[in-house]
Amino acid sequence: MSDTDGRRARLRRFFAVDDPWERTPPTGYLRRDAALAVAIWLVCALGLELARSWGALDHRDLHVPWWQAQVASATAALPLVLRRRNPLALAVYLSAHMFAVGMLAPLVMIQFSMQMLYFFGLFGGMAWARSRQAAVTTLGFIVVFMFGWLTWQFAIGAGVEGMDVATRHGIFPPVLANVAYSILVNIFYFGAAVLGGQLTWRTARQRAKLADQARTLAAQSEQLREHAVTAERLRIARELHDVVAHHVAVMGIQAGAARKVLRRDPDAAAGALHQVEQSSREAVGEMRSLLGTLRGRGESASRGPEPGLADLPALLDDVRSSGLAVSYAAHDDLGVGADGIPPAVALSLYRTVQEALANVRRHSTARSASVVVRLGHAAKGDYAEVEVLDDGRPRTGTAGSGLGLLGMRERVTLHGGEVEVGPRALGGYRVRVRLPLQGVHA
Repeated sequence: MSDTDGRRARLRRFFAVDDPWERTPPTGYLRRDAALAVAIWLVCALGLELARSWGALDHRDLHVPWWQAQVASATAALPLVLRRRNPLALAVYLSAHMFAVGMLAPLVMIQFSMQMLYFFGLFGGMAWARSRQAAVTTLGFIVVFMFGWLTWQFAIGAGVEGMDVATRHGIFPPVLANVAYSILVNIFYFGAAVLGGQLTWRTARQRAKLADQARTLAAQSEQLREHAVTAERLRIARELHDVVAHHVAVMGIQAGAARKVLRRDPDAAAGALHQVEQSSREAVGEMRSLLGTLRGRGESASRGPEPGLADLPALLDDVRSSGLAVSYAAHDDLGVGADGIPPAVALSLYRTVQEALANVRRHSTARSASVVVRLGHAAKGDYAEVEVLDDGRPRTGTAGSGLGLLGMRERVTLHGGEVEVGPRALGGYRVRVRLPLQGVHA
C-alpha cells in the first residue's frame, strides 16, 4: 500500500465513512433546541447592537441599518432549532447565509456573534449528520466553496483595499501578511468546526458501543444465572427421582412380601418390615443431603452426614487459619441446641455462613467478621437465623459471577425463608438468612 493509500485509509477510518451507525437525538430534543435557538438569537442580537453602538457597522462608505443586522442575526440563529433534526441542511443553509450576508453586508458577517452562529451550524452538521459519507461530502463542498470565495475576494483586491502597501511594518510584506493571516484564520475556523464535530460524533459512537456491550453483558449474565438455576433444579429433580423411585419401589416390594407371609411365617414378615424401615431411613437421609448438590457436588459425591450448626466452630477455625479474624455467638431462645434443628435447615444455614465468609475473603478488604446464630420466636412462628457481618469495602478487580448469592437465595426460597444481602450503612457488608422452623420444641 502506498503512502497516499495509507493516508486515505486513515482518513476514512477517522471520519468513519463506512460506519452505518446513526446518532439518535435524545427524547424531547426539539423543545430544548428551540429554547437554545431563541437564547442564542437574543445573545447575537445584543452583540450586534453593541457592535453598532461603537460604530463597528459603519466603515467609510459602508453603513448597515440596524434592522438589516437584526434580520441577519434572526435568520441565522432561529434555524438552529434544526441542528439535530436536519443537521446537513442547516449547515448548507448557514453557509449560503454567510455568503449572502458577506456579499451584501460584510461588516455584519465578520462580527464575532455571527461567526459563532456559522461555526455552530458547521459543527452541528458534522456532529449530528445521519450518514458519515453525506457529512464528509457536504462539509467538504462547503469548505472548498468558502476557500474559493476567499481566493476570489483576494483576486479582486477586496481584502487589501485601503492598505498602506508602501510601508513595511514587519518582516513580511503587508499584502502577503494579510493574505496569509486570513488563510490561517479560515483554516483554523473551518478545521475546528469539521474536526470538532467529528470528534463529538466519535465520542457519542464510543458511548453507544459501551452501552451496547453493557446490555450484552447484562443479558449474558442473566442467561448464566437462569441456566445455573435450571441446572441446579434439574440436578435436584434427578436425585429426588433416584431416591424416591428406588426406595419406594423397595418398600413396596418388601411390604407386599410381608403381607403375604404375615400369617404363616411371622419371622419372614418381620424381616421384610425391617427392610421397609431401613429403606425409609435411607430415603430420608439421602433426601436431607440433596441441598448439598446446590453447592456443586458431583453426581458421585459421598452420602456421608452433611454439616450443620454444630460444625460451624470447625468451619470458623478453618477461616481463621487463612488470616481473617472471625467472632462467633449463638443465642438459643428455643432451648433446642444445634442438634435440635432439622438437618435440612441446619445445612442451609451452614452453607450460608460458608458462602458469606468465602465472599469476604475473595471480594472484600475486611480484616474481621462476625457470625451470629439465633434460634427464637417471632409472630410467624419459630425461626433459625444466621447473620454474617464484615468491616471491609469491595476489593477492586474481584467481582464474582454472583452465582453463589443466587444459590443462597434459591436455597432460602426452597425453605420459605427470607434473606438480606447488601452493604451496611456504616460500612462493611451484611448477609442475614432466616428460615422458619416447624414443630421444633425443647
